[in-house]
Amino acid sequence: MSNTADIPVEAAAKVASAEAGGYALDRQIGFLLRQAQQRHTAIFARMMLEDVTPTQWATLAKLHEIGGCSQNLLGRHVAMDAATIKGVVDRLLARGLIVASADPADNRRLTIDLSERGRDFVQRAMPVAAAITEETVGPLDARERATLLALLDRIR
Repeated sequence: MSNTADIPVEAAAKVASAEAGGYALDRQIGFLLRQAQQRHTAIFARMMLEDVTPTQWATLAKLHEIGGCSQNLLGRHVAMDAATIKGVVDRLLARGLIVASADPADNRRLTIDLSERGRDFVQRAMPVAAAITEETVGPLDARERATLLALLDRIR
C-alpha cells in the first residue's frame, strides 16, 4: 500500500480505493499528466514570445545548449520523431530562427543551427521560459518541485 501520510484525506481515500481494486480516473497518472500538460501549455501560449510553440521552443533551447547538429540527432535530443522534427525545423527555417547548412563531414547531411535572429530570440526568451516554469510549478514548494522533477525523470 502507498504511503498516504503526506496527501489530503480525500486523495488518500481515492488512492486506497484504487489500490483495493477500484478505479478512480482522477488518480490515474496519464489523466493527471495530461491535465498538468494542458495547464502548462495554456501558460506557455499566454507568456511565450512571438507565438513560438512548446516544440519549437524545445528545439531552439536544445540548439542553444548543444550547438549545430543533424536534424536526426536534434530530434532525438528533443524526443521528437523524424516527421515531427522535420515539421518543426521547416517552420523555424521559414521564420528565420534557424539555418541549415551542408555538414562539412558529409555533404548529403544538413547541420541545423540557430541563426543570428534565433540566438537573439533565445536570449530574450530564456527568462520568459523560466517564468513559465515558475508559474507552472507555482503551487509547489521547493522540496515538492525537486521531488516532482526527480520522479518525472525516473518514469520518462
